[in-house]
Amino acid sequence: MHLITTLLTGLGALAGLASAAAFTEVTGFGTNPSNAKMYIYVPDKLAAKPAVVVGIHWCHGTATDYYRGTNLASRADSLGFIVIYPSASTSDGCWDVSSAATLKHLGGGDSLAIHSMVQYTLSKYSADASRVFAIGTSSGAMMTNVLLGAYPDVFAAGSAWAGVPFGCFAGSNTWNSDCASGLINKTPAQWGDLVRAAYAGYSGRRPKMQLFHGTSDETLNFNNFGEEIEQWTNVLGVSASPSSTESGVPQSGWTRTRYGGGVVEAVREEGQTHNLVVLPDEGLRFFGLM
Repeated sequence: MHLITTLLTGLGALAGLASAAAFTEVTGFGTNPSNAKMYIYVPDKLAAKPAVVVGIHWCHGTATDYYRGTNLASRADSLGFIVIYPSASTSDGCWDVSSAATLKHLGGGDSLAIHSMVQYTLSKYSADASRVFAIGTSSGAMMTNVLLGAYPDVFAAGSAWAGVPFGCFAGSNTWNSDCASGLINKTPAQWGDLVRAAYAGYSGRRPKMQLFHGTSDETLNFNNFGEEIEQWTNVLGVSASPSSTESGVPQSGWTRTRYGGGVVEAVREEGQTHNLVVLPDEGLRFFGLM
């Protein structure tokens, strides 16, 4: 028994040497006005010029929850990209998607903190600045909208699961009942102008957007799904009429519409509540990583 235990201990040590990848906190990563925390997962087999995926947790969640609750780290192991897991510092674990600072390019708030995390990662790991992506759920989906709106020069695409349009929560309060209830209705141009104002004078490429929402969402009303589609099709300069519609894709009971040939992709989860089914692989496919 002693010999077997010793052998297993030795094998365990060798396995540890062979697989050093770990979910690790990073401090001192740069400007951090909101005191958000940064965690990172760097696979053992890192691709040359790896892509960077920012995985953003929901309200009352943490970076650890998103690490454990999604398959992003295991996909990073097989595909060689890096995952950043930000963690909100607020008492309720929700992201700042409402302040004037967070809604402005380099203005401050949580969005600037995450921007700093990305810049740190790009520099330290010689990552590919043209392949930086954001994926998030609920409050994390709202932050995904914010990041793509305020930092179009950084993010190539986003995947937002049960969120709201950029700027929909804007105001002095952290919670916006009118937006959450689906009562804010703007024209596509008005929504687009909110995004364009976030980085005045920016004329470069805009990131692609993928959207998911449950039709029975009781927390962030399903009306926000249509408003997001209007916003991002306007920002990307494509028609708000679908270029394709597929039923039962990517799951039975879901409907996927694409706009402008796929620069905006929207998936309606029929009958699903706010606790919707999240398939991170769909985001990775949209990003071109799978």
